[in-house]
Formats: sequence, structure tokens, C-alpha cells
Amino acid sequence: MSDHLLQGTDHGVHTITLNRPDIRNAFDDMLIAEIHEAFDAVSRRTDVRCVVLAANGPAFCAGGDLHWMRRMADYTREQNLADAGGLAAMLRAIDQCPHPTLARVQGDVFAGGLGLVSACDMAVCADSATFCLSEVRIGLIPATISPYVVRAIGARASRRYFLTAERFSAAEAHRIGLVHESVPMEQLDATVQALIKILLANSPMAVQDAKRLVDSVAGQDINEALIAQTVAGIADSRASADGKEGVQAFLDKRKPKWLL
Repeated sequence: MSDHLLQGTDHGVHTITLNRPDIRNAFDDMLIAEIHEAFDAVSRRTDVRCVVLAANGPAFCAGGDLHWMRRMADYTREQNLADAGGLAAMLRAIDQCPHPTLARVQGDVFAGGLGLVSACDMAVCADSATFCLSEVRIGLIPATISPYVVRAIGARASRRYFLTAERFSAAEAHRIGLVHESVPMEQLDATVQALIKILLANSPMAVQDAKRLVDSVAGQDINEALIAQTVAGIADSRASADGKEGVQAFLDKRKPKWLL
């Protein structure tokens, strides 16, 4: 792991920090591979309760590194497929991380940077942050990040910002659902910490199951099969160790074991 990606764990919170501030944390194939590896590794850890994706410097992520883009200009189709596959695998590793993921966002968030934010479960940004899906300006499309961005902001907003490549504000990012909170920069860390505190108060097992639940029911028709699936889900939840402990703790008016 290079010094372009920093990591650390503190009381169950694992922070992964982009550390290329001199180029606004733009990524290349090497950084993409490192981010992928970092999320794969943290996904296997049982001591981690939450993952924060952050960035050093004035920008969160300006998308692709120019040197990387210059190399791509001469790629064959097979090389482009392999290269884009790496980005897709990295985004999926973030999305599929079993722990809650939280993006801490400041400054510019362009192109692939929106993919990073969209792949996280939650996002909090400074109210001075600026967003842009800039791909069409240079003759490209935001294809690899599109499943996560469209899921985050919906098809209607995606059509506008995919097609226009307009810059939009933190307030607009909040309005369309890309970020959950937009706060003054001096309040960003406190807001992130407040969300972390809330997450850590909940059952680790139930949080992971709840994350999978959203994926399994989102966009599905409410039919007998889905109803049966959700009935089984709550039955299994009630019978689980955390379910039994949580309900008993509530009845006993005491803290559950995960808070002790």
C-alpha cells in the first residue's frame, strides 16, 4: 500500500483516506487497485463497525488522473475493458462492504469521484463542495459509475447532469439525494462523528442485515414472494443472538451487550 492511501482504525471505526492532495485526489489504476484492496480487507474484519471514506486536501476527488487518461488514449479495446473493469470492481467492493460506509466530502467532487460518494451508504459534505459529472465534455460517458449514481439520485436528475455536465452545489447534491447532510466546513467532522455515534449504538449484526435488506427489496414488486422473504427476514432476526439480546435488554431496561 502506497502513501497515496492512508488507513487507520479507532474504536471500531476504520478510516480510508485518499492522500493525493497535490492532484486533488484524482485516481489512476494503481490507486483504484489500492482502494479495492482496502475495502476487500476491511470487509473481512470483525472488529470494524463502520468505514469512513475521506480525503486530504481541498478536494475530495477530481476524477481521473491526467497521466492515467493520457495512457488510456492509446489503449486497445481489450485494454480499456480491463482498465474499466478495475474501476467497476473497486466500486462494487465499496458498495458490497458489509459494514456501514460513510463518505466525508469536501471541495471538488468530479466524474469518478461521484462514483465513490454514490457507492457509500451515507455521505456528508461541506456546504462549499462542488459536484460535476463532467464526462461528456471530453466525449465520454459516466458508464462505470452510473449504477451507483443513478441509484443515489434517480433517473431524472441523472439525465440532467449526465447530459449537461453542469457543476452543481452542495445544496443541490443534498436536494437530489447524493449527500444526506450539507453543513459548514467547520461542522463537517462533528456531523460525521454524530452519525458514527448513532451507528455504533446499533446491533452490528442487525446493521449488516439491514443493509442487505435494502438491496434485496429495492425496486422489487410487492408480491407474495417478496412478502414471504420479508416475513422470513423478521423471523430470522427475532431468533438471532442480537435480536434476542436487544429485545431482552429493552424489556430489562438495560444496555444491550454491544454497548458494554
